[in-house]
Amino acid sequence: MLGRVVIHGHVAPGFGRVADAFSENFRRRGELGASFCATLEGEAVVDIWAGVAHPESRAAWRADTLSTLFSATKGLAATCLLMAADRGKLDYDAPVTRYWPEFGRAGKGEISVRTLLNHRAGVVGFDAPLTLADFDQRPERVLEAMQEQAPVWSPGTDQGYHGVSFGPYAGELFRRVMGESLGAFLAREVAGPLNAELHLGLPAELEERVATMVPSPTLERLTQALPKLLFSRGLDGRVYRQVAKKGTDTRRAFAHPADLGLSGLQNFNSRRVHRLELPWANGLGNARGLSRLYAALASGGELGGVRLVRPESVEPLRERQSWVERDRVLRKPLGFAQGFIKEETRLFSPNAAAFGHPGAGGTLGFADPDAKLGIGYVMNQMAHQIRSPRAIALCHALYRCL
Repeated sequence: MLGRVVIHGHVAPGFGRVADAFSENFRRRGELGASFCATLEGEAVVDIWAGVAHPESRAAWRADTLSTLFSATKGLAATCLLMAADRGKLDYDAPVTRYWPEFGRAGKGEISVRTLLNHRAGVVGFDAPLTLADFDQRPERVLEAMQEQAPVWSPGTDQGYHGVSFGPYAGELFRRVMGESLGAFLAREVAGPLNAELHLGLPAELEERVATMVPSPTLERLTQALPKLLFSRGLDGRVYRQVAKKGTDTRRAFAHPADLGLSGLQNFNSRRVHRLELPWANGLGNARGLSRLYAALASGGELGGVRLVRPESVEPLRERQSWVERDRVLRKPLGFAQGFIKEETRLFSPNAAAFGHPGAGGTLGFADPDAKLGIGYVMNQMAHQIRSPRAIALCHALYRCL
């Protein structure tokens, strides 16, 4: 027990600072329930959880609690596409139209797979007002919207985080290449063999294990988020103002489906959303699952005798295949490599070779091939920051232990 927080799980000798940072997240940074796991050279050196999974019942966070991954889901999609490429089914430098001819409509005929996955295609959002009901009941309408969407900028000339649109495009491309859905492949070829709790399309029998996602507290929104929206020159303020301003790429990136945006958090607590495959936002998992996945990628594609891809397929991810000093959507220095985020080295990892994907509220899955380290963090208390202080604190503490 550290302070008032009872931390469960395992911390290897020499990694106590991570448990201290985890406890500090509860005491000082508003954590409600969370899990964190770090796998180093194939061994879990930190695997901890604490707090509350359901605020109404005060039910405790357990070893097998699952949480919504939000945009960390994109890392699952990127992994499955990496495996398709490793098997010779996908060429990152081929035009998307090789696999999906109708994609080429509205000026998209020359866009390569790599350009699309590295958020350089310009299809940063949907002009069509798509809703959750379209993704649930009218997939043909979503397909039409993707095919008819015109790029906002000349493809390949700039970068803007495709916050929502990445998922539908990646999901349809995968289906065309592999003949099945991302969720089905993830369950059979990734999560099952790795013994990693990661789901895209949650089985009904696991529903009771899902933590309730909780919006940022009203006081925090009024005293921190609103002033940033109005006055701050920092990252959060820049992004909030772009979301609020008509015609910006940031607003466009998150506009549709509106019922899965900032005002639709409650939908992520529904069985309706949990059962769907929304490859940009609704993956479910825990820190251990994310850590095992990224530990495999950090170790040349293999963990515990389970090989996802060959080492030569992972090697290109060490490089920033796309990098800009100000992403058109997130308004910060940012890069990508085949769908994985390449972050500033001051945030999650000091090593430029690291890659992975964060998600709204703080969720994080990251691989560091230099350290042979896989990191996973999930939580249920949403925060207003673009990059979570809680996730950053845990990563900094972890690297101080290495």
